[in-house]
Amino acid sequence: MRIDRYISASRVIDLSNQDLRVAYSELLGTFKTLLPSPHSRKKVLDELISREQAITSYLGEGVALPHARVKMKRPFALAIGRCPTGLVFDSQGSYDEIRYVFLLLANENAKNYLSFLATLARTFQDKAVMDHLWMARDLPEFKNVVRHAFAGTDERPARRRTKFNKLLTDEAAKIAKAADCSTILVFTDVFPASLAPRMTFPGFRVVLAGEGVSDHEVDHHRAHAALAVRALSNSRLSQLRAAILLGLTREIFGFKDRVCCIGGIPQSGQLDTVLVVDVDEEFESVIGHEEDMLPTGVSAEALERLTGIATDLALTGREGKSIGAMFILGDHEEVYKRSKQLILNPFHGYEEEDRNILNPFMDETIKELALIDGAFIVRGNGVVETAGSLIQAKGDSSIMLPGGLGTRHAAAAAITYATNSIALVVSSSGQVTYFRKGRMFTLFEKSAGRAF
Repeated sequence: MRIDRYISASRVIDLSNQDLRVAYSELLGTFKTLLPSPHSRKKVLDELISREQAITSYLGEGVALPHARVKMKRPFALAIGRCPTGLVFDSQGSYDEIRYVFLLLANENAKNYLSFLATLARTFQDKAVMDHLWMARDLPEFKNVVRHAFAGTDERPARRRTKFNKLLTDEAAKIAKAADCSTILVFTDVFPASLAPRMTFPGFRVVLAGEGVSDHEVDHHRAHAALAVRALSNSRLSQLRAAILLGLTREIFGFKDRVCCIGGIPQSGQLDTVLVVDVDEEFESVIGHEEDMLPTGVSAEALERLTGIATDLALTGREGKSIGAMFILGDHEEVYKRSKQLILNPFHGYEEEDRNILNPFMDETIKELALIDGAFIVRGNGVVETAGSLIQAKGDSSIMLPGGLGTRHAAAAAITYATNSIALVVSSSGQVTYFRKGRMFTLFEKSAGRAF
């Protein structure tokens, strides 16, 4: 997604006031062509302040991302302000950590609004991008850094092609052809942004997998699709399984496909492994037939985002402590009938957009509420209905689970057998497991070694 198309140099400014309301007003003042009347700008400002009082726009890393939907011709527009001494808002301490405000306006009919927000949020997680923002000395240099950061190309060091990487990709193409593979899956997290060589495979469908694969990378490698899958430093096989599973839900792969996978240690800059996978042998016996991959009404994007959140919980827990969690996605009305609320619903009364897991501001909320016993019940489109729910579905004698699994796994198996849903369970040991129609599929085990 080319974010730079929606950034104008005239809307990148140094903020003159620490007061948050005044600062936001300054940024809205740069939108005079899109919001020509003072009344329209004041209306947006009031909406932004109201949202700020309900939930902070501070993402961490010194970045605030206030956002609002408005009537305008363009799908999106960004205004960016620097505030070297932070902001002040309702005596809340975290605002003094803010150094950059990215104010996003979206057309009220923009369909990929939350995806745009998520793309922005991922950019701020890129240490190289943030380092460049912090080092900008004056406004002209800051504007230049912003333009390069969001254009997908910049003046970083020239990409290096090692002989070994070239040898391995050449041999991978030969192996893929000899094995009659339909697709080559490349794990881009192997390379830091400044060291990524160009990898093209004429005659094959190419799919990229990585935590934050950009549109530029897709174009650069002439790829057909991209999958957002986090690099798991202690289990590359888990990353591969997650990529193929999510590719199946998005119909990038089919069960009859044979995929040649190319990977290596994340951020090493060195490819070291080629693996050929028959999708049906790896997945069909556990998940079922292709038409049953996703429950009715469940979006692949929602499952992909929940997988990312579950993986984060498995790897890092919360405040250094391992925690378990369960997410039930899809058929929420039937799931709700078979559950009991253990606590007051923390999502009651919030707008659907604000409690959608595709919204990057939901990440910390979900992870914090995962400390509470009970399950998250999530609509197929990603809107969270409730947290802290006790699942009361009855199991079936045909459901067989391996020994040592707890009540979360039993409940997940039972609810997915009784309803048209899919469940993700994070165990306190760091294992992530999918359940569909009562059957389980282990995606990630924290104790796994460094295989593939």
